[in-house]
Amino acid sequence: MATTATFIGHGSPMNTLEKNKWTSAWRDLGVTIGKPRAILAISAHWYINATAVTSMERPKVIHDFYGFPQELFNFDYPAPGNPDLARQVAEIAKPDVVSLDDTTWGIDHGTWSVLAHMFPNADVPIVQLAIDASRPIEYHIDLGAKLAQLLDDDVLILGSGNVVHNLRQVQWSAEDRGFKWAWEFDGDVASTVENRPEDIKAMHEHESYRLAVPTPDHFLPLAYVAGVASEKGLRFEKVIEGCTLGSLSMTTYKLTK
Repeated sequence: MATTATFIGHGSPMNTLEKNKWTSAWRDLGVTIGKPRAILAISAHWYINATAVTSMERPKVIHDFYGFPQELFNFDYPAPGNPDLARQVAEIAKPDVVSLDDTTWGIDHGTWSVLAHMFPNADVPIVQLAIDASRPIEYHIDLGAKLAQLLDDDVLILGSGNVVHNLRQVQWSAEDRGFKWAWEFDGDVASTVENRPEDIKAMHEHESYRLAVPTPDHFLPLAYVAGVASEKGLRFEKVIEGCTLGSLSMTTYKLTK
C-alpha cells in the first residue's frame, strides 16, 4: 500500500489542546490519509549540525518550549518508535550519513502537536529526522527525494514547520490575519510547489524571504516534501491555507497523484 507525504503548518504548541480550523483540518487529513504503517517526521524543532534519526523503541515526548500552561507540559503522546525504520532511513540516505540516535532526542512538539489530532490514539510508530543546519537547501531536497521510496512501504512522510515563521514580528491581536508580505510569500511559495516543487530552492531570492524566513528551521521541512513530490511525480494540494498573528503561515499541504 502506498501512502503520501504532507507538510503541516503547526503554529503554536497550544494547538495541541485547542479545537480550531487548523486542528480540524489536521483531524480530517488523518481520516483522509488513513493510518499508515509508520511515520517519518521532519520537525523544525530538531535542528542541529548533523543528520540523525531517532532509533529507540519508546521515544520520549519532549516539551521543547516554555511559558505555556501546565496542562500542555502534562500532555503525553506515547507513540512507539520503530528502530527498523530508523535503520532503513540511514541505509537509504547513503552515502550521506544519518546517525542513529537512541538516547538524545525523541518526539518534539512539532511532531506531536499535529499527530495528536491526526492520529489521536498514538498508535502509529514514529521516527523523527533531524534537520542538518549546516547543509544548504539542495541537500534537504535531495534527501527528501531519496526518502520518497518509503511511501511505497506505507510510511507517511510528515514535514512540520511553517512557510512563514517570524516570531519577532508577531502581532498578538491579529489572530486570524497576516501581514501583506506574509500572504504574498505564502502565496508565491504555493505557486512554486504546486507547479515546480524542485524550484523551492530559489525562494531565497524572494523580496520577502528575510522577513518570512529569518531562520530556515521552519521552512526546511517543506524542502523534504518538495523532494518527495519531485521524485514521485506527485502534486501539492492545499489542505488549508491562511496566516495568523501577522507573521505565521498555517498553510498545510498533502501530496496527491
